[in-house]
Amino acid sequence: MSDAESLFETRLRACRQRLADRGIDGVVLFPSPNLYYVSGFREEPSERHLFLIVSRDDAAFVAPAMYDDQIRAASQIEDCRTWQDGEDPMAVVSDIVADFGLADGTVLLDDRLWAQFTLDVQSAFPSLSFGLASEVFDALRMRKDEYELGRLRDAARLSDRVSEVIRQLGPDAIGMTERELAIEIRRRLVAEGADDVSFETIVGSGPNGAQPHYRHGDREIERGDPVVLDFGGVLDGYPGDQTRTVVFAGDPPAGFEEAYEAVLAAFEAGVDAVEPGVQAQAVDRAARGVLEERGFGDQFLHRTGHGIGLEVHEAPYIVEGNETELAPGMAFSVEPGVYVADEFGVRIEDIVVVTEAGCERLNDSSKSWRAR
Repeated sequence: MSDAESLFETRLRACRQRLADRGIDGVVLFPSPNLYYVSGFREEPSERHLFLIVSRDDAAFVAPAMYDDQIRAASQIEDCRTWQDGEDPMAVVSDIVADFGLADGTVLLDDRLWAQFTLDVQSAFPSLSFGLASEVFDALRMRKDEYELGRLRDAARLSDRVSEVIRQLGPDAIGMTERELAIEIRRRLVAEGADDVSFETIVGSGPNGAQPHYRHGDREIERGDPVVLDFGGVLDGYPGDQTRTVVFAGDPPAGFEEAYEAVLAAFEAGVDAVEPGVQAQAVDRAARGVLEERGFGDQFLHRTGHGIGLEVHEAPYIVEGNETELAPGMAFSVEPGVYVADEFGVRIEDIVVVTEAGCERLNDSSKSWRAR
């Protein structure tokens, strides 16, 4: 058995154990991070029925026949039951449900399962009780294994390298459009070894930076513009994600430096609050409290962070009301921000991992607002 097979076998056993512990009979997975997590098979969703059905004792794929060899090459799960175009795939699903003894039990459906397929399963098995796969998978995926932590560290280092290179553009960035700079960031990420960008790159210059999830447009970067740069590259399926706010040349607008120092202090307070046993909301409170004390509380418009792993955004979410206790292996962002409407935005973000004694920072690129 290869190391990869051993990894996915271990995850599959953990999934089955959690099903048993929670009194759940099975789970139906769709092409998604959950399916990859326990099987090693990765595919994009399509209009064809492609499921992985896992019970407490068994696992089987339902797949179009054209995927048979591909699944067998990628996954340790040997039971792959196929259907041809023109046949009814739900007949194959029915066979597995009967074979696995799931006909009148409780089955979880992948949170990413399209409505079309959800209705197919619910209509075919009216006696089943249904829930969401996150009931099992959030807990499994929140604590990263050593393989995952290695990939996240590599992705963070890649993002750091590109961050430093982009910062060195200095005055050369003046006159570039946000879109041009976003294209340059993607080019640099791929040149450094990324498979792709983790998400559509954010380059928010001047007033556009006051929109937290603005992407990029045709506005030219001007002297004195604070520019919010939020990006990352994917390596082996694991994304990087960091945010820096940079003034490439010139003097920033009035109030910017005060806002920047407040965000940096909030960021450090959030990171300092990370340790095993504290609740996720405590990290949010630590960062938010600093901004409130400095008069920027109403301009912090989002949660302090999000988990990261096979997805850029996943549990645990670092937000008020989340009482999840942090534990070693959890990886998430700390990213407070201040957004001054029609003027500028400031955000600083790193990825951290909870350790036995506190936390490990995965990013170490410069956090100065000055480009050089």
